Amino acid sequence: MKIVFMGTADFAVPALEALHTAGHSIPFVVTQPDRARGRGGKVLPTPVGLRAAEIGLKTLKPERLRDDEDFARALAEAAPDLIVTAAYGKILPKSLLELPPLGCVNIHASLLPEYRGAAPVQRAILDGKNETGVTLIYMAEGLDTGDMIAAVRTDTGQKNAGELLAELARLGADLLLETLPGLAGGTAGREPQDESKASYAAKIEKTEGFIDLSGSAEQAVLRIRAMTPKPGAYMVRGDERVIVAEAMARAKTLSETVGCSPMPAPDVTPGTVLSVSPDGIEISTGEGVLLIKELKMPGKKAMKVREYLKGNTFDR
Repeated sequence: MKIVFMGTADFAVPALEALHTAGHSIPFVVTQPDRARGRGGKVLPTPVGLRAAEIGLKTLKPERLRDDEDFARALAEAAPDLIVTAAYGKILPKSLLELPPLGCVNIHASLLPEYRGAAPVQRAILDGKNETGVTLIYMAEGLDTGDMIAAVRTDTGQKNAGELLAELARLGADLLLETLPGLAGGTAGREPQDESKASYAAKIEKTEGFIDLSGSAEQAVLRIRAMTPKPGAYMVRGDERVIVAEAMARAKTLSETVGCSPMPAPDVTPGTVLSVSPDGIEISTGEGVLLIKELKMPGKKAMKVREYLKGNTFDR
């Protein structure tokens, strides 16, 4: 098949690699323009743009999809059988959706119609979902509203957003390859989404990383998992913002668990540091104890508490 691939983020890379490895003709890859990224502000290509260059594929990087005559001409000349998108970041206009004879399909990281939008994995974790998945859909003019072709499920477990996104990216790539013969032959499934069950997964803002210790330890852990690796879940200690990369919720403190004494009062103020040891940093919450296993101080890499304490202290 001749396929134009459109993607931007890391989530889209496995699907691009799968199409290339399977031998499909990819006249070019469409991705977002190079932009300043990271602390240094260096202008860099997107993850998809970088991978496309590494495997020798031509890339187009239009600022906009509407009213770009050069892009429209290139797409028409390529005459793709199918357009595949994954984490591209823009809604495709009707003229583009109607161009390929087999249509346009999108790989979305949720079990649609739940969690349409920019941050389906993070929102699912925040909501405490035990299961999520990836859905392949025919694209429509709305945001992730198209008819569903196929889906695959997986447990969220204790994975953070980065780990879960990487797993879903692989599952999505496999699902795409499995579905392509049906798309080519006209036998692929097509099921309209149930609008009554639809929900929206808004983009994650940096401020949402704040860990509210007046809530429960379980809620804090969900936030930490959802915000890792980006934008990072954080608490404020003095004048510093401490990013928590890994933690677990406990009903009891470590000392209480092993039968030690004395114990802190049960009505201790949320946010109080209860203990600091190589096993972790215990902090009180509104319900339960948050045991920090890995943290990141300003300007430094994330590290296990055991390693952190070799040259640093964590004030109580």
